[in-house]
Amino acid sequence: MPEAEEGFDFGEAPRPVSLKGKAAGEGHRARLRQRLLTGGAEALADYEVLEYLLFAAIPRGDTKPIAKALLAQFGSLAAVLNADPKAMQRVKGVGENSAAALRAVALAARRMTRGEIVGKPVLSSWQALIDYLTTDMAHLTFERVRILYLDTRNRLIEDHHLGDGSIDEAAIHPREVIRRAMDVGASAMILVHNHPSGSPEPSRADIQITQRIAEAGRLLGVSVHDHVIIGREGHTSLRARGLI
Repeated sequence: MPEAEEGFDFGEAPRPVSLKGKAAGEGHRARLRQRLLTGGAEALADYEVLEYLLFAAIPRGDTKPIAKALLAQFGSLAAVLNADPKAMQRVKGVGENSAAALRAVALAARRMTRGEIVGKPVLSSWQALIDYLTTDMAHLTFERVRILYLDTRNRLIEDHHLGDGSIDEAAIHPREVIRRAMDVGASAMILVHNHPSGSPEPSRADIQITQRIAEAGRLLGVSVHDHVIIGREGHTSLRARGLI
């Protein structure tokens, strides 16, 4: 299906753009650009941020209706940027170029937040770690389990994607988690998973598997520093709750 940036109306002939309409559109884009460059973090509303991001993929036409439709469909700017590209393209006016442009922003955000923790002791860069995990996992529609393996200075050795699915012994085998720690030379680890429901409250299974892994680690000198649960509503540290 041709995308709006190509000047087509979903298969119909291109529509002529009047000089007056073109000038008005260019003026609107120029004003957004100036607000973006000279204003603060809140210079643009969420739909205006999306408008501007879509300019690169849609060089002609009004991107405001598309931006507002994306927000209406997914609920927030973060949810739009983290949406599946195929789901984005089900919104009228969004084609492959637009989905790729928005996807690139989400990828850049992940790499920026990851850069804040690589090579640094994560326990003394805790907020940067939470920012990274939230950016990467808070808007997933399924559960993802990760293990952050750390060296003796608590620097990240490996961010291991253990698997997708619920937290239980069928999905996580404590001995395998500890064995990988030994294989990569880790002295500590942080368990991480997300709750697609949005609430980061730990379940009984979350607590039980954490305690089993911590016990297995103690026998071999590998510490479990924490188990962090990420949700759209925030995060929970099992260590801070006194559950480890």
